[in-house]
Amino acid sequence: MKLTPDQLAQFDRDGYLFFPGMFSAAETKVLTDAVPELYARREVYNVREKGSDAVRTNFAAHMYSEPFARLARHPRMVEPVQSLLGDELYMHQFKINGKMAFNGDVWQWHQDYGTWLNDDAMPEARAMNIAIFLDDVSEFNGPLMFIPGSHRKGVVDAKHDLTTTSYPLWTVDHALIAEMVEKAGGKNGGLVSPHGPAGSMILFHGCLLHASGSNLSPYNRVSVYLSLNAVDNHIRRHKRPEYIAHRDFTPLRLLPDDCLLKDYPVELPWKSGMPASALVTSTDELKLAA
Repeated sequence: MKLTPDQLAQFDRDGYLFFPGMFSAAETKVLTDAVPELYARREVYNVREKGSDAVRTNFAAHMYSEPFARLARHPRMVEPVQSLLGDELYMHQFKINGKMAFNGDVWQWHQDYGTWLNDDAMPEARAMNIAIFLDDVSEFNGPLMFIPGSHRKGVVDAKHDLTTTSYPLWTVDHALIAEMVEKAGGKNGGLVSPHGPAGSMILFHGCLLHASGSNLSPYNRVSVYLSLNAVDNHIRRHKRPEYIAHRDFTPLRLLPDDCLLKDYPVELPWKSGMPASALVTSTDELKLAA
């Protein structure tokens, strides 16, 4: 799935693209049906909400779950990012975020590249997020909010928030958010929140400022996020465990477009358990050969 010149221009202007209903109900069901078993696991890669048993984020499912391993190599997920970056890509991060009914907590205002830079020493903002909604997303169940065009500012100052939620995040000061919203149009378009049916797809820049509120509705909002990075832009620090920030920089090889509906073989290196090496971390920056 290649992006058109108009879509490329829109992404450059707004920092995101939204594709309602990109995946069929049958394709989406394959993924949705696999989530409960993954969320039920008592594993370190399931981060639960603060004070709740609800899963906030499941990491690295493409390493041990066949449906998500196929999604990680789906042309509709990978080719749009290739259109933007023009490089071979590897999987920097894979997560299934669960904004669960009544329990889904906030995601504070942040840039994903801020975390990738500060924690992982990713050299440049040449990584993108692409996501698929596994549930219908409305104004009620904690949808994403973007400040359109905010990616053009580049990396902004952020602080490491270790207390607000169960997952640490490099968050952006509210005064700067208010300023950026006004610059983007204030009440006339300074904030956008893409809504759509399950199977919708959204692509957004690593520097795009975004957040989401809590989910007080009776409706889940589960989404799968692929963070794809240019191979030569791979991370230089292993401060975070490998199930969060991957260290295999092998370029992704794509499966056919019908891969969610047919059992194409995929490797599952962590199917029998995550190796101990995946938990080893270091704050040292890697010394690369010249």
